Amino acid sequence: MTTTDPRRAIPRTDVLLAHPALAAAIPELGMPRVRAAVRAAQARARSGEIGPDEVAGSARSEIAHAREVPISLRRVLNATGVLVHTNLGRAPLTEAAIEAIRVAAGYVDVEFDVGTGARAQRGRGALDALLSAVPGAKAALVVNNGAAALALAASALAAGREVVVSRGELIEIGDGFRLPDLLESTGARLREVGTTNRTHLADYRAAVGPDTGFVLKVHPSNFRVNGFTRTVGCAELSHALSENEIPLVVDIGSGLLQSDPMLPEEPDAASTLADGADLVTASGDKLLGGPQAGIVLGRADLIERLRRHPLARALRVDKLTLAALESTLTGPPTGVERALHTSADEMHSRTIGFARALGDIDAEVVAATGAVGGGGAPGVPLPGWAVAIPETYAVPLRTGRPCVVARTHAGRCLIDLRCIDPVDEPALAARVREIAEGGS
Repeated sequence: MTTTDPRRAIPRTDVLLAHPALAAAIPELGMPRVRAAVRAAQARARSGEIGPDEVAGSARSEIAHAREVPISLRRVLNATGVLVHTNLGRAPLTEAAIEAIRVAAGYVDVEFDVGTGARAQRGRGALDALLSAVPGAKAALVVNNGAAALALAASALAAGREVVVSRGELIEIGDGFRLPDLLESTGARLREVGTTNRTHLADYRAAVGPDTGFVLKVHPSNFRVNGFTRTVGCAELSHALSENEIPLVVDIGSGLLQSDPMLPEEPDAASTLADGADLVTASGDKLLGGPQAGIVLGRADLIERLRRHPLARALRVDKLTLAALESTLTGPPTGVERALHTSADEMHSRTIGFARALGDIDAEVVAATGAVGGGGAPGVPLPGWAVAIPETYAVPLRTGRPCVVARTHAGRCLIDLRCIDPVDEPALAARVREIAEGGS
């Protein structure tokens, strides 16, 4: 007796692509994504997960999900209490910056003067905004990240020459990237001075000479050295170098443009330039709260040398970054700024309200300490509060929708609201209740 294989009833790809609902999605999502949804549905039918008559409906569901989640990156609710979380994309952009990106996504006058019809300075709005934010800077340049800013400075000012730097500042940044390797890749030679814990002005004086491209000071991100230590301040070092007209380049790292009482030991661009730095390099997506970018501020002649260097073309940012950076500088307070200045009392009030919204779930309001993260303000605690629930909630929170990343500590899952937008709290509370009721 001959039996008919039910898989023969699975609709063909061309038939499914002609289905009105699927065909209508092609102009919006593109043929590759729609075809992928069709083939995924057909594969489910071949495995016996669904019937042949359910293939079209399964493909439509895939398309609906693709509309809701148009990229592979997932939106995450950051309940860790870490403001600048590198693994979660660092600084969240403001709504103003997001709107600026939307506007810049089309044709824009990024490098064009509509009045004269001639070529114009690229990203002049973002550069003007930087100079307004740091009046002590005579010029500004934007590249694609903080490491690129430092690499460009070394390439333009010290290729084939020496960069004098304290041994205590030869740091390693994320994912195993080391500052010495970065600098040496540009053709510069490192001249290390001092020791790991103590460097004196005399060490710098003995090292500088005709072969010195510049002296570099680096903010030691992610760690602090305490005890028997000595460093040379920017003002003292600048005064000594002025005798030889040797540039002083300072990498402040975190992108703080002006001093902040919350972070009294964190270097900022304005103060560093006022203390005599010739160039300051920083990141745009840390304490500044903007998009990933490398910012260079300082002397106009040195900035011009960097801008004219061939590597600058390879490291320049696109119109979307320029738009987001300008809007960040001229717009409302950023998410990082708001989270940084949220008081412990405000955190306590929000956390109590959130705990009540969880209903009968085993939850407790506990003291919790947040952090700046991203290499900014190492060792500076941000006192606050969190809701402690059983540790078993952590995995379903991460893998569900919305995706919530929380901390686990001492057998409990801690939900810290410091970096959660209040408008997202109801959805977060609903997700916790759903897990408590047995939802996946």
